[in-house]
Amino acid sequence: MGWRAPLAAIVLLGTVAGCGPVPVQQAERNCMQDARAATGPRGEIAMGVGTDGHHVRPVTRVELSISSDYVMGRDPADVFNRCVMRQSGEMPTRPLYDQPGWRK
Repeated sequence: MGWRAPLAAIVLLGTVAGCGPVPVQQAERNCMQDARAATGPRGEIAMGVGTDGHHVRPVTRVELSISSDYVMGRDPADVFNRCVMRQSGEMPTRPLYDQPGWRK
């Protein structure tokens, strides 16, 4: 019974330590998806065929995602800035539109 409390404390400290700020460059990479989602709905359609060994059947998948930032009409650059600040505690090193890989 005496070893459970210290073990629980170690697990809790490890969990809390994982919630700390990340380097600003990592936050910028992490937040690109949030900024892209704020530009409009995203969708994906996949089609193919599958078999169960006896029958060949068509397989389809449709995904649609709409971010609350898009619905609220938020500027993607503002979404990006707030996300980076939340994750790293710092402002981005450069604006969203100057980030490598940014395209609307």
